[in-house]
Amino acid sequence: MAGGEATGAGRQVSVDSIVIRKCHSLDEIRACVSLQKEVWNFSDAELVPLRMFVVARKVGGQVIGAFAGNEMVGFALSVPGVRGEHSYLHSHMLAVRKQHQNAGLGRRVKLFQRDDAIARGFELIEWTFDPLEIKNAYLNIEKLGAIARRYTVNQYGITSSPLQGGLPTDRLVAEWWLKSKRVGTLLQTGKKPHSETLTTISVPTQIYDWKASPATRSQAKEVQDRNRKQFEKAFADGLAVLGYERDPQGSGTFLLGRWEEKWAYPATD
Repeated sequence: MAGGEATGAGRQVSVDSIVIRKCHSLDEIRACVSLQKEVWNFSDAELVPLRMFVVARKVGGQVIGAFAGNEMVGFALSVPGVRGEHSYLHSHMLAVRKQHQNAGLGRRVKLFQRDDAIARGFELIEWTFDPLEIKNAYLNIEKLGAIARRYTVNQYGITSSPLQGGLPTDRLVAEWWLKSKRVGTLLQTGKKPHSETLTTISVPTQIYDWKASPATRSQAKEVQDRNRKQFEKAFADGLAVLGYERDPQGSGTFLLGRWEEKWAYPATD
């Protein structure tokens, strides 16, 4: 995988030199909690507490850290889940320190999650993501090969994170079928298998500015409301998010079609 460089603590750090491994000590888990606060800027009441990180590690989840020397610069938290008779992992958080973003580190952490999950017999990792976050959607769909065919309205309620801009916490559910042809082909060749696009859903690059200002937040809400209806109709028609494009101006477009592979577990609320 192509590497990159990020600036941290006044020095250049090669992304490929960052060590990704499971967290073991309480100090490492405390570093996860601290980085969570730094990245999302949640109020203390909304932070996932240290105890939940400890429990996740104890009951078969994942607490994975990315370390530049002794400094934690990223982490992932997942917990085990069950649907029907099938166990899977729900990846609740992926965080990368600002100075190390946009250099491929998030993808490396996710691939470490995949390797660990496969070694322990899991076929599926799921997580939710904000469909208005363009870079994150591109990572999930194009760089990892996840699909999405479920939409949750205001999953967490209105949160204190500035990243949400006071909007409802609508989420797409990413399904990462670890042994699927789609994911295997992408990781081996760098390209997903071809799929026909039947409809598209767009997100303008201005969405970040609109969310950030109370004066323009209603424009962001209009995009969210419009896209919510489009996703719900497309998923009701049996379509799935299979691709994602970004234009030179930074706007994003979800590409939806029919996924021909048969990977699925029974749905739950």
